[in-house]
Amino acid sequence: MTTPSETQVCVLGLGLIGGSLMRAAAAAGRTVFGYNRSVDGAQAATFDGFDASTDLDAVLRRAAETDALIVLAVPMPALAIMLTHIAETAPHCALTDVVSVKKAVHDEVRAAGLLPRFVGGHPMTGTAHSGWTAGDAGLFRGTPWVLTVDEHVDGQVWTTVMELALSCGAVVVPARSDEHDAAAAAISHLPHLTAEALAITAAEIPLAFALAAGSFRDSTRVAATAPDLVRAMCEANQADLLPVLDHTIELLTKARDSLARRRSVAELVDAGHSARIRYDSFSRPDIMAITIGAENWRDELAAAGRAGGVIRSALPTRDSRR
Repeated sequence: MTTPSETQVCVLGLGLIGGSLMRAAAAAGRTVFGYNRSVDGAQAATFDGFDASTDLDAVLRRAAETDALIVLAVPMPALAIMLTHIAETAPHCALTDVVSVKKAVHDEVRAAGLLPRFVGGHPMTGTAHSGWTAGDAGLFRGTPWVLTVDEHVDGQVWTTVMELALSCGAVVVPARSDEHDAAAAAISHLPHLTAEALAITAAEIPLAFALAAGSFRDSTRVAATAPDLVRAMCEANQADLLPVLDHTIELLTKARDSLARRRSVAELVDAGHSARIRYDSFSRPDIMAITIGAENWRDELAAAGRAGGVIRSALPTRDSRR
């Protein structure tokens, strides 16, 4: 019987995240193969010594024959059609994804009839670059990799995906899909929108780019991300993004009104500084005393992740699903 760490990995989509995952899994000694829609991307991966193809049906047949773990690394708009192919060719394979929203993916997987073998995933990492050539085997090292612990999740599949994330050098953060999306709206999707707004504002002032240095560069780094990717993540998470966007606008409006009355912006600045200091000192205790498949294991993992806990080495697993 194949153990989770021996399970072959099939990556669908070889851009920044998928390509980095292929590199990291191969570097960890995993058998990994993949598909890319772009001929240039697949050829570049093959040239670099990786097992890549543009023949989706052949790749999925291989996944089915080897009982591989399939990783969806395609943009959200391409997800539905990809899931249709998987349902037709490899419906019994364990399935995960690396998309930056979780509820929307969960709903698409359920609609395709693949939910029993699915665990949502989101490596909290990336760069402003895209495509196979942007990939890096070390991209996940030390970074949080969210794995969902929704009620449908199977313990054996969860273990398989956990082993993959750990083998890529990440630390695993268990979370409910809805809680992930609320947090991602604040720490990922909102920063993309504020970075775009900052870049636009500076571009309209003639001297601004000539003077721009570290603070502008750091604050607008993600504005260099491909616009289609930013649109996909923000629009797929609009329900959770709208409240944090409204709150940010409220905070800035209060500061703006205070300035207009020639008063201080101390309320915003002091609260922001305090929040950042709390982030810098935020602890990430190891999650160790939970057995996957034991009674209430999903609830316990969700609570541990909510408290900041992370998994740095594989947790024990019961054979039966609970």
